[in-house]
Amino acid sequence: MGSPVFSLITFLKSAAQLDQLPTDQGAEVAFIGRSNSGKSTAINSITGKKGLAKTSKTPGRTQLLNFFQINENLRLVDLPGYGFASVPPRKKTNWEKNIADYLKLRKSLKGLIVTMDIRNPLKEQDQAMLAWASYYQIPVYILLTKADKLTRHQAENALKLASQQLSTLNNVSEIQIFSATKSIGLERIRNKILNWLYLK
Repeated sequence: MGSPVFSLITFLKSAAQLDQLPTDQGAEVAFIGRSNSGKSTAINSITGKKGLAKTSKTPGRTQLLNFFQINENLRLVDLPGYGFASVPPRKKTNWEKNIADYLKLRKSLKGLIVTMDIRNPLKEQDQAMLAWASYYQIPVYILLTKADKLTRHQAENALKLASQQLSTLNNVSEIQIFSATKSIGLERIRNKILNWLYLK
């Protein structure tokens, strides 16, 4: 079951270029992460709508900026993953520019959720994304996904280590454990998104 608010969500549109984005009004929360970090699966779990965001075992499946709307003023956005190896360099450069421009220019963006596999978080590209978001003063919330792959003790240790690493990086982003499969941390991330969306 999803939150009553998220039960209203529907696919709005996909955008390959910035001039195809929905009108920049209201509020939206975007998801980004390394390819295969469980980003699209997290969106489906959070909204309670299986198949809303397309998932794949092939890294780089999300190639467009995908917008989902709760109503005309509230949206979630599934951004292309980073760190993909099986993508032609020109296409990869184009995606990265679109993502960078979206994050830098989008006025309705209230927060960025960065998904990281709990077994391998804060890789170099993750750190670069956090530094970039910090520079542009975009609030970030880190979701350590696939927590069901570890024992509870292992997951808590991974969270502790990641928190220490964030402190070393002077990064103040909030961070939590999450599992779409076992609904671990589900209500907490839903509440965070709703707080961002409804922030006046």
